Amino acid sequence: MRAAILTLSDKGSRGERVDTSGPALAAWMAERGVQTVQTDIIPDEYDRVVEVLSDWADRGIADLILTTGGTGVSPRDVTPEATMQVCSRLVPGLGELMRLRSLEKTPMASLSRAVAGIRNQSLIINLPGSPKGAVENLEAVWPVIGHGVEKIRGDQRDCGGRFDR
Repeated sequence: MRAAILTLSDKGSRGERVDTSGPALAAWMAERGVQTVQTDIIPDEYDRVVEVLSDWADRGIADLILTTGGTGVSPRDVTPEATMQVCSRLVPGLGELMRLRSLEKTPMASLSRAVAGIRNQSLIINLPGSPKGAVENLEAVWPVIGHGVEKIRGDQRDCGGRFDR
């Protein structure tokens, strides 16, 4: 699987803050055999987020596109809206599962507006901006990511029994 990571940070894009979330996600995925093929840091600007996510998905550079940052309730947090604009289909269960697992650790998870969706053959998932939160949220949905990517890419095999306990 190939992954791309887009960090949303006004300060990071200006060089005023070092991105730690993107590298933490890349390292976590590398331990699981996932190659990070593209990374970028851009400001929390709706049009720019739409532009980058659309470009990456339309060029098919990655099976999995992760965003980190911009999922809260501050006025500059526009990542979910930009992601919904870009995606042709939403995958609401991923956001629900991330919030559910995060609520076990902090009540602040109820303020997350993270979404996930599909554009072309890429799965796009919004993650929190902190390294710990980003990795924990990705870890929460990781058991279904491989299967989801396979299906998005056209896998016709039956799903039955694959994850039954």
